[in-house]
Amino acid sequence: MALAAFASIFMGNALEGGLLLAMFNLAHIAEEYFTSKSMFDVRELKENHPEFALLLEKSGEESVQFSNLSYTKVPVHDLEVGSHILVRAGEAVPVDGEVYQGSSTVTIEHLTGETKPLERTVGDAIPGGARNLEGMMIVKVTKSWEDSTLNRIVQLTEEGQLIKPKLQRWLDEFGEYYSRVVVVLSLAVALLGPLLFKWPLFGNSVCRGSIYRGLGLMVAASPCALAVAPLAYATAISSLASKGILLKGGHVLDALSACQSIAFDKTGTLTTGKLTCKAIEPIHGHLGVTNGHSDSCCTPNCESEALAVAAAMEKGTTHPIGRAVLDHSVGKELPAVAVESFECLPGRGVAATLSGVKARNNENELSEASIGSVDYISSLYRSNGESEQIKQAVRSSAYGPEFVQAALSVDKKVTLFHFEDEPRSGVCEVISTLREKAKLRIMMLTGDHESSAQRVAKAVCIDEVHFSLKPEEKLNKVKAVSREGGGGLIMVGDGINDAPALAAATVGMVLAQRASATAVAVADVLLLQDNICGVPFCIAKARQTTSLVKQSVALALTCIVFAALPSVLGFLPLWLTVLLHEGGTLLVCLNSIRALNAPTWSLVDDIQQLLDGLRNYFSSKFKSSSSNYVTNTVPL
Repeated sequence: MALAAFASIFMGNALEGGLLLAMFNLAHIAEEYFTSKSMFDVRELKENHPEFALLLEKSGEESVQFSNLSYTKVPVHDLEVGSHILVRAGEAVPVDGEVYQGSSTVTIEHLTGETKPLERTVGDAIPGGARNLEGMMIVKVTKSWEDSTLNRIVQLTEEGQLIKPKLQRWLDEFGEYYSRVVVVLSLAVALLGPLLFKWPLFGNSVCRGSIYRGLGLMVAASPCALAVAPLAYATAISSLASKGILLKGGHVLDALSACQSIAFDKTGTLTTGKLTCKAIEPIHGHLGVTNGHSDSCCTPNCESEALAVAAAMEKGTTHPIGRAVLDHSVGKELPAVAVESFECLPGRGVAATLSGVKARNNENELSEASIGSVDYISSLYRSNGESEQIKQAVRSSAYGPEFVQAALSVDKKVTLFHFEDEPRSGVCEVISTLREKAKLRIMMLTGDHESSAQRVAKAVCIDEVHFSLKPEEKLNKVKAVSREGGGGLIMVGDGINDAPALAAATVGMVLAQRASATAVAVADVLLLQDNICGVPFCIAKARQTTSLVKQSVALALTCIVFAALPSVLGFLPLWLTVLLHEGGTLLVCLNSIRALNAPTWSLVDDIQQLLDGLRNYFSSKFKSSSSNYVTNTVPL
């Protein structure tokens, strides 16, 4: 542009050169404005987030109380998990935690887009960055600043906007060679025009000169519009981040839009994951078992001893079944059981050596115990006949096959635990949208037995169910489906024991609230507030974005051709060429920031959304005009 301006001055068109630079600068100011509008401003989150927290002090084992508060102002980076902080009305919660005392109303609109204020009381989780609207709360810190929700949003959004998708990397490389070709072609037009087409070199009143035409080609064919075509990727990442959905780069959008299948984990993903223990049933090896009850071989009884053993083994666990066992044991008088040694077997269960439980053969011996799936517990019995007896006892359970089941073995005594899990609210609508709008193949992958899996699948309207899968079988199934059909597979899980499957899928989506650090590290998409309704929104946004990028590239190329060809032929003055070129760049920017709009599934939906927007705009303008008219009318 500078070269074209100076050349215009050299050829005696100083006004045109000045106008060229003025339009160029104004256009780029507009481009910067639209680009900034498209970005989720993480700086605002950083500025509004407190740098310090009010750390409550307590002496010894004394619990924290509102009546006797003593606190110290400390940097949020110094807060430790398990400490207690005070959050007053109007303040932001500095890190993730749970309400320890008090209750209040909070807003998380700037984190997830949820505009409705949320009630939070004792025991409720509360994300870092949530703003306390009223009241005063004591919050127990559950995550450090590095792992808190707000820091994840800031960090992953900034990283996601820096990681370039394949098309953007290709355009960057293409742009370097393309620019050199444009310069060479412009010189060729300027130098060869007089020889091939008899154009004058500097131009006259009858014909524009070849140098002028070459400058026009250089301006018109400049790759500015192509360079901003991938802006839609960053815009979409920002839009999703404002809804509490974090992507690890624009390449995830391309992968999402190409996937033809989606698989859901069951427990904690399609269901709430908050299992409740409904029954404890002795089924094998107990003395005097009658109709699922025994009174003679355990202390104080078989159900209490089994619960005490299971609670001791599951202490500190993150697995839904373990949490349900611990919740069920709260407030009950149970015998004291100590774990002497402990081994975790992923996808199978837990094995431990216990003290405090009377061994069958010798009171002084330590007891061997295992808890896990029915298949795992039955496999521990070497005799095929005994293993089959356990399975038959499970099948003939008095409580039926509808519950989630786990088995406990203590010194050859097997007890069956029955748990109930409810589907998440809104899951049926999510599955229906993915099937009817996204046209995806939908399946459920679970390690639970057939009856429990089918019960949940029926409740959430999923037809294809793969049950009783061990971790390696689930991993192999994900790999196989990812290779089938050519499109790839989206795996959605809660991040507990499904990290390998999430990593093997084309795109791994994790409900990040309870996910392990490994699952968060391997997943491509994080749903911060465990909002499964964000799954179809994310897929629709990905398809919208890839479509917008293709439109932007086509629009950029069209603008280049329509500006360059008439300029070389001498039909356009240089200032008008600049206007067309920069106008095309602005059109590409405007098209890209459409990724901020709510995503749609089809062209018909796009048109309907546009018409609704225009209708709302003109309706608001009409109401505003009517209001002003009434206000300014002077009564007679």
